[in-house]
Amino acid sequence: MEDTVPDYPRGITFEQIWAAIHADRIAAEARREEVDREIQESRESRKELDRIVKETQRQLGKLGNRFGEMVEYMVIPNLIDKFQELNFQFTKAFSHAKIRDKDKRFLAEADITLENGDAVMLVEVKTKPTTEDVIDHVARIEKFRAYGDERNDTRRYMGAIAGVVMDTSVTQFAFKHGFYVIEPSGETFSISIPEAPYSPKEW
Repeated sequence: MEDTVPDYPRGITFEQIWAAIHADRIAAEARREEVDREIQESRESRKELDRIVKETQRQLGKLGNRFGEMVEYMVIPNLIDKFQELNFQFTKAFSHAKIRDKDKRFLAEADITLENGDAVMLVEVKTKPTTEDVIDHVARIEKFRAYGDERNDTRRYMGAIAGVVMDTSVTQFAFKHGFYVIEPSGETFSISIPEAPYSPKEW
């Protein structure tokens, strides 16, 4: 892949992003309350109720996607520099890398990929990661590793989880699986290394 670091605008700050996310959360909660009221008022009309539920699910799905896009927007421009502080010399960063089998069937997609001639870092981005997201990312990296093996790619594959909100239990679970953890820190973000007794894992 020849994509390089996207040319993102530099004027936006983390505080502005957080404010936007907070506003969206408030709007989502207000929408949920509105739906609750509409459900109560629409008991006599099953079709109307079904329509409301489907529309709400669609809107909440779009909201979740927006959160993920915001996190990617914040993280990608400075991710190479942040990992350089941990002695990684990544030269490329790009989003939504997809792999397919020989029959062009979809296998997996990585939210953010960092790479150089020696290593590949696959970053999963969530608003609030869960342990299931960590497990899914393990499976994703294994697919990328197998894909690389088929093409004689001998580079080291590693993983990271990025989230706006990181529960301590999820952070520890990510460390247990050898992942780096990326989370907000002031107007920027920090990258945490798996803590003892755990260590970064390579595939």
